[in-house]
Amino acid sequence: MSLEFRLDAGEHVKRAVRKHWFVLILELLPFAFIAIVPLLIPALLDFVAGESGTAVRILEMLTFENGWVRLFMGLWWLILWIAAFSTFTSYYLNEWIITSRRIVEITQHGFFSREVSSALLNHVQDVTTDVHGLFPTLLGYGVLTVQSAGTNEYFHMHGVPHPQELRDIIMHEISALHPTRTDMKL
Repeated sequence: MSLEFRLDAGEHVKRAVRKHWFVLILELLPFAFIAIVPLLIPALLDFVAGESGTAVRILEMLTFENGWVRLFMGLWWLILWIAAFSTFTSYYLNEWIITSRRIVEITQHGFFSREVSSALLNHVQDVTTDVHGLFPTLLGYGVLTVQSAGTNEYFHMHGVPHPQELRDIIMHEISALHPTRTDMKL
């Protein structure tokens, strides 16, 4: 695993997560439907226009033998492919890394811009999970929110798998940093 940051001495990666695979599918699904739209236009025109002469002439022009139609379809699918690839790139490169001392959020903005933020675990004030809806409940993904006392007040990760488990890991690491003192006198 190539890290975008350096681990301190004695610091260990506890968990690295990205969005749930089902969230990626949901984000890519609109591109599949939009890719089909140009193929449905002739059928839609045929249905709407019936047998009018104008509709027949338009349908004859909208065949793949027409160079302009092929150019338009090629550009349409190229733009869709780039947008879908951008969505996949964002999914693959956006990551949360929980270490024994901090939480690191790596966010990809477009193809050529990356932001790396971190919050020390000893500055974490609250960790909240939210699993809301049928698919998130059945497939086990949700939102993990970490409130920090640092400059980035909130860290949000939407669509993270098993947010309760990640919350428990974070809370365990926080308690390991701040062990309860049993030798104190009251």
